[in-house]
Amino acid sequence: MAVYVDDAFVAGDWGFFTGGGHLQADTLAELHAFAEQLGLRRAWFQTRPSRPEHDHYDLTRAGRERAVALGAIDEPWRTATRRRRALRQARLTRAP
Repeated sequence: MAVYVDDAFVAGDWGFFTGGGHLQADTLAELHAFAEQLGLRRAWFQTRPSRPEHDHYDLTRAGRERAVALGAIDEPWRTATRRRRALRQARLTRAP
């Protein structure tokens, strides 16, 4: 199991989130546990029940740096997008 952080907000001017990204994990339990270590509130969790591969927390630059320091896998946003697409395809393939 792994926790990931992408660099989605690094390019461009996103205000408070400039330099940040998305925190995601292989499981929800792992994601919430890691978010708790970072001091993130559960209310900040973003989900769409129909698209669980997009479950995430947004991170600021400082939050992203702390996540990487705690062991999150740093990945470019394009790699994160490919990983999420593969998860979605696997979920749709398993659906009855």
